[in-house]
Amino acid sequence: MARLPRSYLFVPGDRPERFAKALASGADAVVVDLEDAVAPAAKGAARIHVASWLAGEAERGRVVVRINDESTPWFAADVAMLAATRAPTVMLPKAERVLSLTDLRDACSGITLLPLVETARGMLAAQSLAEAPGVLRLVFGTIDYALDLDLGDDPVALDPGHAHLALVSRAAGIAAPVAGVTTAIGDEVRLLADLARARQHGFGAKLCIHPLQVTTVHDALAPSAAELAWAVRVLQAAAAAQAAGHGAVQMDGRMIDKPVIERARRTVERAG
Repeated sequence: MARLPRSYLFVPGDRPERFAKALASGADAVVVDLEDAVAPAAKGAARIHVASWLAGEAERGRVVVRINDESTPWFAADVAMLAATRAPTVMLPKAERVLSLTDLRDACSGITLLPLVETARGMLAAQSLAEAPGVLRLVFGTIDYALDLDLGDDPVALDPGHAHLALVSRAAGIAAPVAGVTTAIGDEVRLLADLARARQHGFGAKLCIHPLQVTTVHDALAPSAAELAWAVRVLQAAAAAQAAGHGAVQMDGRMIDKPVIERARRTVERAG
């Protein structure tokens, strides 16, 4: 993916009429789902639909395929389809073992991995998962994680998981993790609150379950006009100081050190 996605929009794998619409929604990445969104009886048909679409899709670089986890009877066929179609990116549910990621890479040469951390075992293995070859970033499956740990509805219960995934991602040198879904489709307040909570811990993207959520996520992740103006001024001051041969950088009567310059650079990056 040329630009690191901010939004990952799910579309059911057994609804091929929605695939192109999902790509046209403005989402940075589209997750064609073979797992939770597809009933057991429709798994085979969904796999055929996805394979057929991938074979002729010009924008397949924006496509992620979420397969069924390795404990299910559909896993082997899903992996065979990925290998046959040379799908670029796969999201693996219930990711708990580095060996699972290694096996996927062996079966599907060059594939990019998005391990979905949604169990206690997955959370404990998150550092190893983040360090595995081919991993682009971790994804937090908050609904299944809350079920596994028997958490309540208070979002504060997810804070330790948010913090841990962001920490191991940074230590492994991979992209910031992806926040879980907000199931209240029409509730923008809840969507923004969920994203803000994850963002405070260092997350950089979010899973979406409806096209209406995409623009809201993008706007929330973008720096404000004031933040962007500040960042541009910092980088201009740093460039001017360097051109003049000065080691120290000043702006508005304050010293600007390297961490501030780096924050400014990242702010401009976020603005695209």
